[in-house]
Amino acid sequence: MGRHREQTVEGVDPHLNVRIHEAAEGTTGPRRPVVLLHGFASSAKLNWEDAGWITALTQAGRRVVTVDLPGHGGSPSPEEMDAYSPSRIRADLLQLIYNAHVRPLKDNDDSTGVDLVGYSLGARLAWEFGATQPEMVRRMVLGGPGVGDPLADFDLRAAQQYLADGTEIADPTTAELLRMATLVPSNDVFALLTMIEAIKMEPFVPAEAVPRMPVLLVAGEKDELAATAPELAKLSGNAELLWLPARTHANAVTSRAFKNAAVEFLTG
Repeated sequence: MGRHREQTVEGVDPHLNVRIHEAAEGTTGPRRPVVLLHGFASSAKLNWEDAGWITALTQAGRRVVTVDLPGHGGSPSPEEMDAYSPSRIRADLLQLIYNAHVRPLKDNDDSTGVDLVGYSLGARLAWEFGATQPEMVRRMVLGGPGVGDPLADFDLRAAQQYLADGTEIADPTTAELLRMATLVPSNDVFALLTMIEAIKMEPFVPAEAVPRMPVLLVAGEKDELAATAPELAKLSGNAELLWLPARTHANAVTSRAFKNAAVEFLTG
C-alpha cells in the first residue's frame, strides 16, 4: 500500500481543523485537490479516514484535503453562533481554498479549482458552495443527499431537557441525532446544538442556488433521509444518481461501491 504525507495548512480560519493528505508515492492523477466535508456529529476521521476514503483517493493519485466542522473532530468549539452557520462555514471553506493558493478553474489545466465530496450535512454545504462558487469547483460527489434538512426539524428544547434531566425525547429523529452526537467522544454536544440552532436560521432551500457542474449523488436504498435525492438530480440537470443496495444513512459512506464510483467520477 502506498504512503501519504500529512501536513497542516497555514493561515486557515481557526474554526476549521484542516489536514492535507498527499497522493500516494508513484501515482499520478489530476493535481487539483479533493476537499472532503463530513456529516453532522461525525468528523474527517470517522467519515473519511476510518471508512477508507483517504486511502482510495490518494491511491488514485489525488491530493486530499479534510476539514473538521466547528465543534467536530479536532476543530475548536467557538462560543459565537455565527461560527456554526452554513454561510460562515462556506466562507471559511473559500478562505481555506484561497490560502492553499488554488486558482479558479481553467480549461485543460488540472491544477486549477477543486473537487468536492460531501456527506449528509457536508453534502448540503457542498451543494451551496458549488452553486455560489462555480469558478472554483469542477465536480462534486454528494452522499446521503436530499432536498430536506433533518436538522431543521430537530427539537432543540427536548434535546436540552434530555441532557439536563434525562426526559425522554418524543421525536425519533431528534433522539437519533442526539444519540449520534453523544457517541463520538471528541464531539462537543453543546456546540453541536449551537450548530443546529444556527442551521435553523439558514434553512436549506436547494432550488434557490443550484450548482451546474457535474454532480454524482449517492445514497443507500434504505436511507430515508435521502429519499428525495431524485429531486436534487432533477434540479441540477447535470447529475448522476447511484443507489447503494441495502445501505442506510449511517453506513452508506463505508461502501466500497460508493468510493469506487466517486474516484471514477472525479477522474472524468
